[in-house]
Amino acid sequence: MKRYLVIGNPIEHSLSPRLHNYWFKENNIEAVYEKKQVKETEIKEIISEMKNGKIEGINVTVPFKKSVIPFLDESESRTTQSVNTVYKKKNRIIGTNTDILGFKYALQHIKYSVKEKKIFILGAGGVTSSIIFALEQMQASNIMLSNRTKEKAENLKKLFPKLELIKWGDIKNFDMIINTTSLGLKESDKIPINYDYIGPGKFFYDVIYNPKKTNFLSEAEKLGHQIENGQMMFAYQAQKAFEMWTGLLPPVNKKVIELLDND
Repeated sequence: MKRYLVIGNPIEHSLSPRLHNYWFKENNIEAVYEKKQVKETEIKEIISEMKNGKIEGINVTVPFKKSVIPFLDESESRTTQSVNTVYKKKNRIIGTNTDILGFKYALQHIKYSVKEKKIFILGAGGVTSSIIFALEQMQASNIMLSNRTKEKAENLKKLFPKLELIKWGDIKNFDMIINTTSLGLKESDKIPINYDYIGPGKFFYDVIYNPKKTNFLSEAEKLGHQIENGQMMFAYQAQKAFEMWTGLLPPVNKKVIELLDND
């Protein structure tokens, strides 16, 4: 039986096994998908297991989307320097990025256009470069970013020179604000933003999908803002990864959404 993994730390929140195992079953594929919490020092061994045929494919989540790259034979994610999917091609281990399409399709799903809009991003983690790349492709007028550590934000500005850096805790005028930090995985997590300084009619987006409604989104909803979690981005990035591993493109339909909603 073929084996697939999602690796990260933390990993308890991941619904990847639920989704991929459902798709394997639907397509009569003898395979199992598991989640594995790892340390950075274990990544090299896991990639070796893939080279030796013990693992067929890997998804990578926080905080290893960049640190996995040195162990691959090839990375298709030079622009973003972020890998979330690892697959085999002619015995070569290749890393790619399906987060970009996942984010694009998620916004298309809710019919939200970022064209000529001001976007404010919180965080500079592994998925952030994919979000920026997608926003630039979708012609956002201005992309601002604020991160707790200045160095990570400055590293992203080297990749994306048009990026405007904002001091952590400051708020600028925006149309859409995106949380790409891991703050929200725990119920007690709160992002230090003053909602009183934010005008009406904004769109709050959180890449976190489990829990479904972080404090970041709950506070925004109380004030009447539009909110959206990362569930559809997760589903669409997984769909693309599944296609790369199997050659099959499973539908992201009502059944899939119900599966992800079923806690």
